[in-house]
Amino acid sequence: MTHTTVTSPASATTTTTSSGLRSLHLIRVAFSLVWVTLVLTTSGSLVSTDRPTVIAGLLLVTYPLWDVIATLLERRLAGPGSTHRVTAVNMALGLATTAGMIVAVFSDVRAALLVFGVWALLSGAVQLTVAIRRRRTVGAQWPMIVSGAQSVLAGVTIAVGSASAGSGLSTLAGYSAFGAFWFLVSAVALSNRGRREAR
Repeated sequence: MTHTTVTSPASATTTTTSSGLRSLHLIRVAFSLVWVTLVLTTSGSLVSTDRPTVIAGLLLVTYPLWDVIATLLERRLAGPGSTHRVTAVNMALGLATTAGMIVAVFSDVRAALLVFGVWALLSGAVQLTVAIRRRRTVGAQWPMIVSGAQSVLAGVTIAVGSASAGSGLSTLAGYSAFGAFWFLVSAVALSNRGRREAR
C-alpha cells in the first residue's frame, strides 16, 4: 500500500523560504569573511585620524551596499508579508549609508566610523524587528534576534568611540566577523528546523 504525503501550500512556501534564507545566510558569511580578510590585510592599521586609502574607501562603501543587495534578495525569498515595510526601511538606510560613506571616505577614518556606527545601530534594530516577526512563519530566528541586538550595541560603541584616537578600521572587521558567525549559526538553525519538519 502506497502512502502519499500531501504538503500544504503554506508548508511548501515556508520550506522554500527557509531553504532560500539558509543559502543567502551562507553567502553573507562568505562575503563577510572575505571583507574582514581584506580589511585586516590592507587597512587594519588605519586609525581615526588617518584618511582612508582608496582600497579602504572601496571596502567601506561596498559593505552597506552589499547589505542593500542582500536585503533585496531576502525580500524576494520571503515573498509578501509583514516584514516588507521594515526591510524597505533597511534598504533605504543602506543606500543612505552608502552615500554617506562616499562622503566620509574623503575625510578621515573618524567620519567613516561614525557613519558605520549609526548604520549598524539602525540596521541592527531593523534586523531585530524582522527576526521577531518571522519567528512564527519561518522559525529558527533566535540567532538573528541575538545578532540584531548585538548590532545595536556595537553600533552605539562604534559611533561613540569614533572620536577616540585609538579607534580604527580593525574595529569594523571585528563587527563583521561577529555578524558572519551569527549568520552561520542561523543557517545551521534553519537546516535543523528543516530536517525536523521533513520527518
